[in-house]
Amino acid sequence: MSQPHLLARAASIAAAAVFGFASIASEFGSDVLPATSGADIVLFGEVHDNPDHHLNQARVVAEWGPRALVFEMLSPEQVAAAADVDRGDAAAMEAGLGWADSGWPEFSLYYPIFAAAPSARIYGAAVPAEEIRRAMIDGAAAVYGDDAILPSLPFEEQREREAGQLSAHCDALPADMLTEMVEAQRLRDAWLARTAARALTETGGLVVVITGNGHARKDWGMPVYLARLVPDARVLSIGQFEAAPDGVPPFDHWLVTARTEREDPCEAFR
Repeated sequence: MSQPHLLARAASIAAAAVFGFASIASEFGSDVLPATSGADIVLFGEVHDNPDHHLNQARVVAEWGPRALVFEMLSPEQVAAAADVDRGDAAAMEAGLGWADSGWPEFSLYYPIFAAAPSARIYGAAVPAEEIRRAMIDGAAAVYGDDAILPSLPFEEQREREAGQLSAHCDALPADMLTEMVEAQRLRDAWLARTAARALTETGGLVVVITGNGHARKDWGMPVYLARLVPDARVLSIGQFEAAPDGVPPFDHWLVTARTEREDPCEAFR
């Protein structure tokens, strides 16, 4: 599928969606984009297997023309391996990145984002699996190497985050594993933030981060760590949902799209 066709499809999808600005919902029309508001770093969340979310990301990336794209899904090694690959060749990009072995949804969902910013510098922010395992045992701060960036959580936030991990894993995790899962998530948030901060320093911005909604949320995701790493940077957070959220979600803007048909993820736990 050509880049113009992908972006046209993105526009048609976006035109039918609802974008929330603070607590006010308005139509996200085909000619209306959320302004960057002079942001240095934009966190654009997603539900990973929803193609509409990736097309929305591609459309906005094409409009904004960022100098850097940070992907949660890629390691620095993958990015380096594909450094000389023609970004206009989807099959070559997929092979160069080794995407088929990454465990993420199919590359065709993500390729429009790469095609939308052919000159942007790509950064990989995936945390090595061994570091995730170590964080679950020793804590995120020990792996990250800075207690000031990753201080201990307040009691109520710790409990709330553990409850969120339990719900996200279909109420199937043993209680003694919940703290470990929170530490793994905190390491990913901080690691992503450090990569985005480096991208800003090296390119001058705009930096767009492609990541899951959980990492983009303002209350305890990447913005918390970016505020400590680059306190003067202007950060904008966008979430994407498959149903209208209850109350005001922890994002500057949010987008509601159609739901993607998928198998029940809790079936694996049963």
